[in-house]
Amino acid sequence: MKQTSTTLPPLVGGGQGEGSCVQRITRVSTRDFARDLRNNATEAERRLWLRLSNRQVDGLRFRRQVPLGRYIADSFCISAQLVIELDGPSHDSTVQSDARRDAWMQARGIRVLRFANADVLGNLEGVVIAISEFVRTTPPPAALPQGEGESVFAPHPHV
Repeated sequence: MKQTSTTLPPLVGGGQGEGSCVQRITRVSTRDFARDLRNNATEAERRLWLRLSNRQVDGLRFRRQVPLGRYIADSFCISAQLVIELDGPSHDSTVQSDARRDAWMQARGIRVLRFANADVLGNLEGVVIAISEFVRTTPPPAALPQGEGESVFAPHPHV
């Protein structure tokens, strides 16, 4: 297997808590990187996952750290076509790249809800209620006709 070395943008503690750092990592694939993110979740990600897992929110099945094209979604529900993203302090400096990411997902019929880590840590029940209400009141977009669009699960050629 060929490994590539890539410098990644700052992650909030690299999945190790608050703060930011630029890491030089070696990874085989986006899927392997997603697995690493699942294994090194932030406290906010762990707490939210405890509520999203096992179909506890409106019977929806969420998955964690899911590769979608060249991006990795914090949580993704296929049936609702919904991505949940948690934003820590480092997202204050990534507003433009977050907007591009959200636009890419929306162009593929995927809705995105963003919450601050502080909201999850300080008001988890409010976050869960907001997710539930969004899913119940906002139907997923109609699917693209057969053969149109691209698979969001296909790896991006530049990753």
